[in-house]
Amino acid sequence: TISTSLVFLFQVIGRILFRIIRKKRMDIRLKEKFFKQNGGLLLQQMLNSYDGSVIDRCKLFSSKELDKATNHFNVNRILGQGGQGTVYKGRLEDGRIIAVKKSKLAVDDEELYKLEEFINEIFILSQINHRNVVKLLGCCLETEFPLLVYEFIPNGTLYQHLHDRHQNEEYPLTWEMRFRVAIEVAGALAYLHSGASSPIYHRDIKSTNILLDERYRAKVADFGTSKFIAMDQTHVTTKIQGTFGYLDPEYHQSSQLTDKSDVYSFGVVLVELLTGKKPIFSTGNTSQENVSLAAYFVHSMRKNRLYHILDDQVMKLGKKNQIVAFANLAERCLDLNGKKRPTMEEVSMELNGIRGSIKN
Repeated sequence: TISTSLVFLFQVIGRILFRIIRKKRMDIRLKEKFFKQNGGLLLQQMLNSYDGSVIDRCKLFSSKELDKATNHFNVNRILGQGGQGTVYKGRLEDGRIIAVKKSKLAVDDEELYKLEEFINEIFILSQINHRNVVKLLGCCLETEFPLLVYEFIPNGTLYQHLHDRHQNEEYPLTWEMRFRVAIEVAGALAYLHSGASSPIYHRDIKSTNILLDERYRAKVADFGTSKFIAMDQTHVTTKIQGTFGYLDPEYHQSSQLTDKSDVYSFGVVLVELLTGKKPIFSTGNTSQENVSLAAYFVHSMRKNRLYHILDDQVMKLGKKNQIVAFANLAERCLDLNGKKRPTMEEVSMELNGIRGSIKN
């Protein structure tokens, strides 16, 4: 009968609606679970305790939005992979090109520090507005692995341009470009140390954390291990973080992080720009397989052998007095005594002065 058919139809529709509602509720619960698991509550607490305005600068993207932007995190969209996760290229509905970092985080206690790094990066980048610091657009915490969304920087890392032979031959960084990168990174670090509302020590300055945009302008990236410092503090005792070859020896020995720790790491980057050599490299000498670039450079400077270790691009296009002044500054940044190193503000002013004196 018609009434029996209608009852059956309503039962079927009811079951379907029940399943849809139940699935939506389960999805909501799962997203809430991931939000808590990925440090959402910790992030909210940190942001609320600091400055409410920063919340407006950090958009919470939906998982659906980023899934669509990256074509379901297609392997063809991968820009790079590292210890902290995989970065994908994406396009938002408004046409903006973005970079999405899918973090490798586990839920066990041993990996909790990685979660803290992730939340730390959101917190710090939400409060920085500088043309030479990569811009954080937002994050997504409702997926199994948390996601960070950045502006897309198209020309890769400084490391690739200096050390990847194919990239180096195709798009060589001229001396003028290298000098400009040094000035821009120094300016960004000077801002972090003394221009931001609270001093920020980056703690992992290296050529892989310096990105180059479409005009080869530098953007400092990766603030996962960065540290806020109170205005009245000169140092903070903390777990040693950084990359071998760039790590300040004084910080490594004492565990005391200062602004001069970033200065040392930046000094290594300056030497990379001058020599085109990796921070740890092989000399070809069997008795010394791997050598610290910083130690090698300082030794060469003291032996008056600067022109024996310069990169071809620097030799070809650099002016002698400019190269020497640049190298002398790099050597001072690498002083083993942190107190004898210049501040990043002094480094920035000196680099601009060297460039200006040559132009004039």
